Parts: sequence; structure tokens; C-alpha cells
Amino acid sequence: MAKNDAPEEKKTGRLKQIASAYKMTRKSDPTIGLVLAGIFLGVVAVFVVVGLLVGPLMVWIPLGVALGFLAATIIFGRRVEKAAYSQIEGQAGAAASALQTLRRGWTVTPAVAVTKNADIVHRVVGRPGIVLVGEGQASRVKNLLAAEGKKHNRVAGGAPVIQIVAGQGEDEIDIRKLTKHVMKLPQALQPSEITDLLQRLKALDAVRPQVPMPKGPVPTSLKGARQAMKGR
Repeated sequence: MAKNDAPEEKKTGRLKQIASAYKMTRKSDPTIGLVLAGIFLGVVAVFVVVGLLVGPLMVWIPLGVALGFLAATIIFGRRVEKAAYSQIEGQAGAAASALQTLRRGWTVTPAVAVTKNADIVHRVVGRPGIVLVGEGQASRVKNLLAAEGKKHNRVAGGAPVIQIVAGQGEDEIDIRKLTKHVMKLPQALQPSEITDLLQRLKALDAVRPQVPMPKGPVPTSLKGARQAMKGR
């Protein structure tokens, strides 16, 4: 009985996630419902016209409904992501929230270094090597990144240690583009080398003092929104 209930529970959970994503998006984009309805009906209307002109109508209408639903879903996903980013921008930990949407093959460690001024460095490990992402006041966070870069180079074993500043200034990466930027970095390590590197980083983390995140929750709306659209 439990096995039969599992798919239904998963479906219900996904519907709740989508509803939550819709409510979150509507707060910053009140016209989202009208936009989605307009896209769906517009696509269906085009196929109805085509069906009336070339027939048979009963073939074109289902196709129009399917493609209308697909188009509305794609636009909904983009609007959800845009709304999620707008909610987390400017918050401490926004870069961590964006980085945690990276898919399998990446290991994200938020806040490996935090200062009293709320400058933060997060760490990502993957095929490009070690990627240190700083967020905060540009001049301060660059100094923090440089210090963390030296620490990580000592245990990197030759793996690249890349430093990135998340932000909207010159030579900074906007958090909306952060994950794509990280994923496009040149690949330098094999999976076995990544495993070995993660073990060495555990030794580094074991001797560093525990650093708390700045007061206030790390924003998670972006990850939740993407999970809803992926059906997780």
C-alpha cells in the first residue's frame, strides 16, 4: 500500500512546490497569471486557425493545447527564476544560494570564511578545481579571497584555485550569471582527482575555526524555485 501511495505523494509534493513558486513569483510579478494565460490561449488560437484553414481541426487543437502548455511552462520557469533572484539579491549569502543550484559533480561549501563586516567566501569544488567565490564590499572581499587562496593552495596539490567576486561591479560576476560562469570554467581535474582533493580540503576545514554566517537566514528561494520546476 505504501508503494502505491508513494507516486501520489510525490505528485502532491510537486504540485505544492509549483504553487509555492507561483505565489512567490506573483509577489514581484503580479501579472504572471495573465501572461501565462495569454501565452497558452494565443498558441491554442493559432493552431485553431491553422486547423480551420487546412484541417482536420481535431488534430490541430490537441497539438495546440500541448504546445501552448509547453510554452507557458517555459515562460513560467524563467519568471520564477527571475523573481527568485530578485528576492535574494543584496542579501548576505545570496551567492551561496545561487551556487547551491549547481548540479551533480559539484561540491559547494558555503561560508568557508566570514568577517564581522559580512564579507563571505564560499567554496566550490569540481572539474575546474577549487573555485572561491567572495561576496561583500569589493576591496575587503578581495583581500579575504587572497588570504583564502593562499590557504587552499597549500593543500590543492597543484589543482587550480580560482577566485571570483560575486557582484555587479567591474570584474565581478552577477549572481544571475554565477552558476553558468562557474560551469564554463576550463576543466582541469578527473573525478578521481576531485575525490582526493576533497579529502585534503577536509584536513584544511578541520583546523579552521567554525565561522558563523551573518545574522539572518541564507536565502533559499532560488533553490526551491528551481526544484519545483524540475519536479524534485
